[in-house]
Amino acid sequence: MSLTLSPVVNANAPQVSDVAQTTADYAVAQYKNDMVNSLRALVKHNTVAKDGVAIDDNPVHVAFKSELKKQALALGLDYRDDGYVVVIGLGAQKQRVGIITHGDVQPVNPKKWQKSPFELDTTTEPGRLIGRGTEDDKGPISTALYAMKAIKDKNISLNKRIELYVYMAEESDWEPLKAYIKTHELPQTNITIDAEYPVVTAEKGYGTIKLDFTKQAVTTALPYISEFSGGFFGSQIPEDASATIENANVVQLQRLMRKARKYQGVNFDLELKDSTLTINALGKSAHSSKPEDGVNAIPYLADLLSDSRWENNGAGTLVNFINDNIGLGLEGKKFGNIAYQDDFMGAMTVAPTVIKQHDKSLELNINIRRPQGKSSEQLGEEIHQAVVNWSNKFNAEVQELEHYIGDPFIQKDAPHVDTLLSVFSHYTGIKNAKPIAIGGGTNSRLFPNAVSFGPSMPNTEYTGHSEHEFITMKQFTLNLKMYTAVLVELAQ
Repeated sequence: MSLTLSPVVNANAPQVSDVAQTTADYAVAQYKNDMVNSLRALVKHNTVAKDGVAIDDNPVHVAFKSELKKQALALGLDYRDDGYVVVIGLGAQKQRVGIITHGDVQPVNPKKWQKSPFELDTTTEPGRLIGRGTEDDKGPISTALYAMKAIKDKNISLNKRIELYVYMAEESDWEPLKAYIKTHELPQTNITIDAEYPVVTAEKGYGTIKLDFTKQAVTTALPYISEFSGGFFGSQIPEDASATIENANVVQLQRLMRKARKYQGVNFDLELKDSTLTINALGKSAHSSKPEDGVNAIPYLADLLSDSRWENNGAGTLVNFINDNIGLGLEGKKFGNIAYQDDFMGAMTVAPTVIKQHDKSLELNINIRRPQGKSSEQLGEEIHQAVVNWSNKFNAEVQELEHYIGDPFIQKDAPHVDTLLSVFSHYTGIKNAKPIAIGGGTNSRLFPNAVSFGPSMPNTEYTGHSEHEFITMKQFTLNLKMYTAVLVELAQ
């Protein structure tokens, strides 16, 4: 099933106005360096959510909001702290334009960074601003602040108030924002700056399949997998995985080493001590909405071990399951009948992201990003049937835990799509730009008439959620131009 998802772009739509272009040029000339300093001050706060700790009880989040307030007031903008939501505004008009961002970030492994991920690194790779949040989503916050500042400096007569929304739990918990929306009147027109260009009018639904593999004692003298681990958090394609094989020998080691050399993009380290073989896989992390940008260490390590049918002892069961039902593909084509795609939104993606270690079991979390075309009930039943069929066939102890299957989002009515596309084409030179669909989920789905506009360019690697997050200075500057121009066009 496919629907018309977005307005047809009007070839005769007005191009960027003189006042928009002049203000955008002024923003870059005046504030490019200040914008970097703003980002530097925001990145230093490790705003990862803490389980069970509310935003205003978390000193790091309080300090981050204090920095936002300091910057906003220094720029002559008004500031309101509503707890989980900060609103920074320009103007007093009843009609409003909203810019939707978030101030929280995903966890990091500091050992994988050249410098601290909470120190803006501008020297390790010249031309890149490296740090957690630079692309997702603190960089866009700094850009929006200085776009608003440039508009204020130019004394542009606005017909609409501009409001920057900074939500503090986008990466972990949307419920506080949903509650906030019920009691607050939102802007009539909104753009989210937490995704990709040109304009995002459809987002896949986020989902998690949770499977539990029961640990069992092993008495065999044959090789068996005693441990298998991998992953960091659910919305990251994991770059690390490890396995331990007992009763191993040199012949098995040499066979696996030969096979390991045949893989592209993933490195294996194998070490045999006595009869214990340890294997570590190193792939490449990425946002789980774009699994094609990463190299998932979990299925690659399982594939390295796929020449054997392993003992159903928990770890071995999990490896067998991954090889039989997921493999190295990204679309779940081996996983029963769950695979499907939509003409506009693309194929559902299926990626194992985290293996959680429990006393009596291993829990495998599989991230899915699903387009329109199937109901959640149908997909849930297909997942269930695939697991049941496999476990019955191989007499394997697999328990389905509670699955989460989120809904896709489709925006068909946003009136400002033509304006956004005109600004994008004007500043990038990319003609005939059309709305796109993405695998990620943004707060666009919670705001009226909302679509996403950047900050990542099409056909480029998105580095948010990775262990090498950055935004180029060129892109940072281009974003300032485009956001300034868009706000002028929408608020005039």
